[in-house]
Amino acid sequence: MADLSDDIAGLRTELHEAEDYLRIDELRSRLPQLETEMGRPDLWDDGERARLVQTEHTAVREDLELYDRLSAEVDDAETLFELGREEKDDDSLSEAEQMIVTLRGEFEALELRALFTGEYDEGDAVCEIHSGAGGTDAQDWAQMLFEMYKRWSDKRGFSLEVTEWQEGAEAGVSTVGFTIRGRHAYGMLQAERGVHRLVRISPFDSQARRHTAFASFSLWPDIPDAAKQVEIDDKDLRVDVFRSSGAGGQHVNTTDSAVRITHLPTGIVVSCQNERSQHQNKDRCLQMLSIRLVELERRKREEELAAAAGESLKTEWGSQIRSYVLQPYQQVKDERSGLTSGNPEGVLGGDVGDFMEAWLRWRRATAISV
Repeated sequence: MADLSDDIAGLRTELHEAEDYLRIDELRSRLPQLETEMGRPDLWDDGERARLVQTEHTAVREDLELYDRLSAEVDDAETLFELGREEKDDDSLSEAEQMIVTLRGEFEALELRALFTGEYDEGDAVCEIHSGAGGTDAQDWAQMLFEMYKRWSDKRGFSLEVTEWQEGAEAGVSTVGFTIRGRHAYGMLQAERGVHRLVRISPFDSQARRHTAFASFSLWPDIPDAAKQVEIDDKDLRVDVFRSSGAGGQHVNTTDSAVRITHLPTGIVVSCQNERSQHQNKDRCLQMLSIRLVELERRKREEELAAAAGESLKTEWGSQIRSYVLQPYQQVKDERSGLTSGNPEGVLGGDVGDFMEAWLRWRRATAISV
């Protein structure tokens, strides 16, 4: 007769750890406050504030319900084990053992939440993909990467909004900007920041030779109150209006209302072309510019603190982080975590989550700040 006492004790430990990293006590105090906010008749007078309250309320309620369910199931497994042991009932013991296996899997998946330690990890992500070295192949590769993240987003039930789409000269895209909205979108997508390398037989080479192409992925947290954190002087801006270049209207509006803003002191350039009017596109550009300026200041402070402490912050920006090889063999390899996959078709089809999780665990293990 199996003794499951140690297994039950292990689940209790994991439950206690989950209580800490989910901040259960804090959430139980916060929920009534959010419910009061949700019940205010004037909540939707400020649409942005209402969206933030609603999003937080949903997240808090889901976390509490999840923790309470796991707690109850650990109790059930222990009760079933004790009953089976007392009654010498093998069926009850077998059922308890199966419950323990299932709970271990759930706690292992939940442990990922402990890896989200950044201020903005729980929020949305503002993303850009740029084609790099490799000519037409690089532009095609940039669009392939975009489609990979779109499929990943769809599979997680996230939403994706394209804000900029600059088509390549012959195929693909030279630049695509988009926002992914969903819980922990920024926390997960941090793993993708950097240069992605593709090796394959080029469909654009009449001699069917193997080519290498590069594309870069950039990322910023979508900070709701970014505009309140920075001051932007109009004289520091160059505003250009241009015609959108969307793929037949599939991604963006093909009108003359697209806006590009250059922040002269920093050289930051932002574009938006998905809104209905030039005014709306400009507002969205200013919002994205505010986000980048806030993030720029945050990174400067981190570097200054690290320098004062005699440390060197390692960054993945501009470095090759992952290789996708389609020829002469089939493999995707992350250069940081070391994770490999022999199924590049699946990864490019949106199954990139394992690489994100492996990077999060690698970051914690190596204590790297990004």
